[in-house]
Amino acid sequence: MSKRKPIRTDIAWSTHSTITIKGFDLCNDILGTVSLGDIAFLELTDRLPAKRESVVFNAIAVTLVEHGLTPSAIATRMTYAGAPEAMQAAVAAGLCGLGNVFVGSMETAARMLQEAIPDPTKSIDLEPLARQIVEGFHGRKQTVPGIGHHLHKPVDPRAPRLFQIAAESGYDGPYVKLMKAVAKEAEAVYGRSLPVNATGAIGAIASELKLPWQIVRGIGVMARAIGLVGHIREEMREPMALEIKARAEEEATAHLRSEKS
Repeated sequence: MSKRKPIRTDIAWSTHSTITIKGFDLCNDILGTVSLGDIAFLELTDRLPAKRESVVFNAIAVTLVEHGLTPSAIATRMTYAGAPEAMQAAVAAGLCGLGNVFVGSMETAARMLQEAIPDPTKSIDLEPLARQIVEGFHGRKQTVPGIGHHLHKPVDPRAPRLFQIAAESGYDGPYVKLMKAVAKEAEAVYGRSLPVNATGAIGAIASELKLPWQIVRGIGVMARAIGLVGHIREEMREPMALEIKARAEEEATAHLRSEKS
């Protein structure tokens, strides 16, 4: 029988009187000193961020906290209406909808960029690379991630602001430049305005921060969980879930009732 691999974690451990997280004492080193965004960065990278990293990481995380009555927020409110004793279930229900259409496209954008530029230290001609990327998605009849928006037209206002913050902090390298080049090339290929959206900007900036694409969606999960708790609080004070349910049922079955009359 082969020897089993030991179970091991380097994240946290505790004694009777201490809690240590990534080498930092929770009570003496973290509490009152480290922000929520910075502790998230520590969890993802095994170190606390430098000041400019903190500014950029917190900006991309805050961007994703809230966006109104999105499908995730509606799912959370509806689940809370059915199970008000389980806030965690309502938040989880909303988080389950963070996929390639809403929020999760930041992961797809980051993957696209990181696979196109596996080594950002090497010089590369971005225009033909962007053309190759767009032609690939177009040929496969797939949506190019990180560009365009169903509501924010002609520009998603979050993207230029995020790019500005990244540039001011020194994180406007090849991934950001490639993301912009992809949007420009896509506009030429598809014949319509397709500017970089928030998830595209976040995917590019997260790549500049050297975060692997496999965890980039996690930034959205962490951030949106905060927003969903806010929606639950409003649902407690000003309920709308049951009204949504009643109106949806009424409209969806109106043709059946009219046929009976």
